[in-house]
Amino acid sequence: MHNILTDQLIRFKTDDNSTVEASLSEVYTALVKDEIASFPALRPHQRHAWHAFLVQLGAIAMHKAGIVEPPEDAGEWRRIIRALTPDFPDDEPWHLVVDDITKPAFMQPPTSSEDKSADYKSTVATPDELDMLLTSKNHDLKASVASSASIDDWIFALISLQTTEGYAGARNYGVSRMPSGYGNRPAFSLTSSISIGGHVHRDIRSLLKSREEMLDGYDPFLTDDGIALVWPVTWDGTKSETITGGLDPYYIEICRRIRLIISDRKLAAIRANSQAKRIFDIKGRTGDPWAPENTASKGTPTAFLGPRKLGYERVVDGLVSADWKQPYLLKPIGQETSGEMHLVARGMVRGEGGTSGYHERVVRLNPEITRVFGSPREKERLGDVARERIEQIGKVKTVLRHAIATFAAHGDSDDIKTDHWSRAKPWSDKLDEIVDTTFFDALQQEFEASEDERPAIRKIWLMNGSDGVIDNARRMLRIAEDSLPCPAIQRYRARVRADSVFEGSIRRGRNGLPFVFERAYEEREA
Repeated sequence: MHNILTDQLIRFKTDDNSTVEASLSEVYTALVKDEIASFPALRPHQRHAWHAFLVQLGAIAMHKAGIVEPPEDAGEWRRIIRALTPDFPDDEPWHLVVDDITKPAFMQPPTSSEDKSADYKSTVATPDELDMLLTSKNHDLKASVASSASIDDWIFALISLQTTEGYAGARNYGVSRMPSGYGNRPAFSLTSSISIGGHVHRDIRSLLKSREEMLDGYDPFLTDDGIALVWPVTWDGTKSETITGGLDPYYIEICRRIRLIISDRKLAAIRANSQAKRIFDIKGRTGDPWAPENTASKGTPTAFLGPRKLGYERVVDGLVSADWKQPYLLKPIGQETSGEMHLVARGMVRGEGGTSGYHERVVRLNPEITRVFGSPREKERLGDVARERIEQIGKVKTVLRHAIATFAAHGDSDDIKTDHWSRAKPWSDKLDEIVDTTFFDALQQEFEASEDERPAIRKIWLMNGSDGVIDNARRMLRIAEDSLPCPAIQRYRARVRADSVFEGSIRRGRNGLPFVFERAYEEREA
């Protein structure tokens, strides 16, 4: 029931805001023609899971069919996707509901016998309860609110759960493409078009071109004739069934034993536990084409997304840090080095017991910067410039925190306590947010300038009398002084001493930026 290859189950909107109902094969045709503006049922945190699924499935089908350009005909898409499951002439792996539990359903593994149906003891009534259970406490979405769900709500929830979920308690294991159960699956890729179809098309072409490199880097975990679709493979949840290798470079995995059923004439889900992960725990080192891979850690790799989320520091790490192997989809292909591109970064920040939300940003990259990703030497140079800027922002933030903490201590810089530092942190964080909005535009401006022009550009970025980093820090200090509590009799003293700490520290010493003020001193002395 509900064959996604043939039945029109997935809704999308076009640029004129018309709603179209389409099968998966028709969705691919619309993507190739760049006709899709949005998917109404797709929630923000599901975007990467759906995008990755479309790209991986498209690349698998095209590679197996021996074609290099995506078809424009829905029938051809249906043919090459159906060819991935030749053992199932009735399309069971593409049906949402299959009553025979010994046969697969879409993103739902089969069991070895009917007796195993007893394992499925838990019932899920709505797709949002099924999808990424750890979001229920700390995310904008709450579980079990979609009582009138559409079929594509279930499709997106299944894909999101099976390809991006982490550890959720005993016998509920996460995906292999995470460094740990409480990690995350971040996504970095370049694209010349930020439209849905343009981005999918670009990533498919890039995957096809990167295949040999992926195989060389992850043999024997990845093999040329490996398992591409994990869900049609029988799984009773035992330890002996854990897949330890022999996977296709583009493999689409599952991590939970789920079956959709019809209950009271509505879709619902039943689920079972498992004794071990579906795919062997290799600490996220799977060749995920979107995810930066930690190279510095000797044990369990660090999760890429953490408290810094997708701020400028973390994005720089994903682009140029030597501690992180940049993903395959960050490499320009074909003529991309000669034109403007966009960096698309996405990810759900996870932790033990909950999440810190979904984050996404798009950064426009000038042609000069795009070329950097094809040259290790130039990428290193860009990294040096970026890290210098980050270090200087850090110094300004340190000075700002010290100045505000001094004010919070009523001007007594020798009696600053933990509470005073805590009061200063929100203002430092606000400065970070302000700097973040223009960080990459400013970085590109300096990198593209001649060597003689760069020092002046850096000084203007730090302080131009209106909106430089130091200028904004001064503004934060003034606002903090007007906002934080302080006895009236001590306010003037506290303000003067806070200002003195800021100006003295920023102009002198190892935590300051004295070079920014050199000309001002020269003019004053003259």
